Amino acid sequence: MAWFWPIISAILFICVLQKILSPNKNKRQPPGPIGLPIIGHFHLLGKNPHQDLHRLAQKHGPIMYLRFGFVPTVVFSSPAGAELVLKTHDLVFAGRPSIQAAKHISYDGRNIVFAQYGSYWRDMRKLATINLLSSSKISQFQPVRKAELRLAVDSLRRAAAGRETVDVSEMIMGTIGDMVCLMVFGRKFAGGGLGGSGGFKSVIDETFQVAAKPNLGDFFPYMGTIDLQGLTRRMKELSTTFDGFLEKIIDDHVLQNKQQKKENQDFVDTMMAIMDSGEAGFEFDRRHVKAVLLDMLLGGTDTSSATIDWALAELIRHPQIMKKLQQELEQVVGLDQYVEESHLEKLDYLNFVVKETFRLHPVVPLFIHEALEDCTVEEFHIAKGTRIMVNVWSMSKDPNVWQDPEKFFPERFIGSDLDLLGHDFELLPFGSGRRSCPGLQLGLTTVRLVLAQLVHCFDWELTNGMSPNELDMSEHFGLVTGKDKHIMAIPVCRLRK
Repeated sequence: MAWFWPIISAILFICVLQKILSPNKNKRQPPGPIGLPIIGHFHLLGKNPHQDLHRLAQKHGPIMYLRFGFVPTVVFSSPAGAELVLKTHDLVFAGRPSIQAAKHISYDGRNIVFAQYGSYWRDMRKLATINLLSSSKISQFQPVRKAELRLAVDSLRRAAAGRETVDVSEMIMGTIGDMVCLMVFGRKFAGGGLGGSGGFKSVIDETFQVAAKPNLGDFFPYMGTIDLQGLTRRMKELSTTFDGFLEKIIDDHVLQNKQQKKENQDFVDTMMAIMDSGEAGFEFDRRHVKAVLLDMLLGGTDTSSATIDWALAELIRHPQIMKKLQQELEQVVGLDQYVEESHLEKLDYLNFVVKETFRLHPVVPLFIHEALEDCTVEEFHIAKGTRIMVNVWSMSKDPNVWQDPEKFFPERFIGSDLDLLGHDFELLPFGSGRRSCPGLQLGLTTVRLVLAQLVHCFDWELTNGMSPNELDMSEHFGLVTGKDKHIMAIPVCRLRK
């Protein structure tokens, strides 16, 4: 440990020197709590930082200054603040922080999520939106979604016949994972195929967990090379695992396409065709293909499954709301058939339930950006390189925006024209502006379809005599924030067929 104190002394010296020489030292910053030397405000955050930031904002205001290590940070915690970041100053705040996770997991920021704003990012987003996430491409995979959901329902019907307890959260994750893998890779990997003791899902879960943990190398100069937490080492290992998996998938597709041209192309086929043809119009090789595939895989699995998990948990906790949704499904669909995607636009109350779930349980509670240049926001100076956070979770708890904000109440959206497209800053499940999620249509279709089918086909009984209001609704923070405890329940068939 003889090396420890010289490093700390050097960091402290750099910190003081930067403070003295900073050209922004006399410019007005947003209000915020007093920080500690070196660490700044790290000590104020616990296992659920979005909740801690919400409590701090209640004291210091909706635009709040914090410092984490050497990284200045401004947190916006109101719809008006979100509009400033995502609309008024959208271009200035379109940057992404340069972090270890982006470097090691996303092919040095070659994907859409972590890529720095610029011509490359615009080209990649356009390519993915047109070729992978268009309405026609989403419609192409409708039979895949239908078939996988039918398999899940059949499995639940067998469990219902034997009065078996089901890990519903695990079942939802597996079903969504199968859907996404079939769309992206043309085959399923939810049960394995990616190495590690738990197979495919365990590697995805750990990737989200490791990437979500604060890495000292992202906040303190030169600490990244020391890797005291071991996070960088583990990210490199995960990257190697993913890379080997994706290389094998691509090689298999190349071989298959040489032998026989497939009628329905999955995402790998589409990306490889673009790479081989050179039609991308910019540098686009296997690294870029793999980076986009990782985006589709990681972004399309946990967000949708976590949202469905939250929604079903709230419906179980509120039997009257569950019954009301089931009555709508009976009227529109009927008890003699399954829910089809063609039914979704006719299910108004389902849409209210999904909106209320997005509001009360945002699975991405913090949007993180970076200022690309100096700017002034509400008379506050925000320097280039400042990390910007929009606390969506805090906005969902604001009594000035929502009546009874802690209450799950889908009826609040009756007669409301609030949409989910990023136009209304009170509700931003898919973000807004340049950095909004390009997979909105696919994600919304998947969430509504799976939730509707689970509610239409089954009633759900909690195990061990647990009453609905005893269901644990605590959060597990990460890149995607889901329920901390899985839903364990017995399905009871409702359909006549």
